[in-house]
Amino acid sequence: MSAPTTSELLALDRAAQDLLFRKARTAEAFTDEPVTDEQVAAIHDLIRYGPTAYNGQPLRVLLLRSPESRARLLPYLSSGNRAKTASAPLTAILAADVDFHRRLPELYPHRPQAREWLADRAARVEQARFNATLQIGYLIVGVRAAGLAAGPMAGFDAAGVQREFLPDGRHEVLLVLNLGHPAPQTGPARLPRLDTDEVVRTLDG
Repeated sequence: MSAPTTSELLALDRAAQDLLFRKARTAEAFTDEPVTDEQVAAIHDLIRYGPTAYNGQPLRVLLLRSPESRARLLPYLSSGNRAKTASAPLTAILAADVDFHRRLPELYPHRPQAREWLADRAARVEQARFNATLQIGYLIVGVRAAGLAAGPMAGFDAAGVQREFLPDGRHEVLLVLNLGHPAPQTGPARLPRLDTDEVVRTLDG
């Protein structure tokens, strides 16, 4: 009897596995088809169940739809990211709410003291960054689950984007994300991935 394949060992069917991971690619170009508010809401309704410490959910998303809002962003992007952002149907600025602890009495009610645990701003910012970054990973998979593609970009002036769009001192910008229906892939073939035995070790004893 042959050993089960990877696909057979996973609860998701092969088509879902391919949609989320094997056939999904980081998108550099998109079609003109819009991304609707309903699609964004459906993505968030799915990914909000991903775990975060204290159930804090610090990720905040600022959507840029109009050419005018996109034009404000472009000067802060690296030159290689400007054209694809200008032509994407939707761009999101992803930020961590460093005052996320204000919502903990509501989101983590069985530990009413949790808000006071995070009174120290430095500790709170570290938690906000880490957990919002986790949520960005969930968001990218959620975008794929909606049949869309994501193009995350770290090549930008984070301080400049923060001053331009989120100057309240409460948000720390982490990533810029283009999303939409992907145009046909014209770039290089898929890059190699590490094998399990290069990544995973088991400690016995």
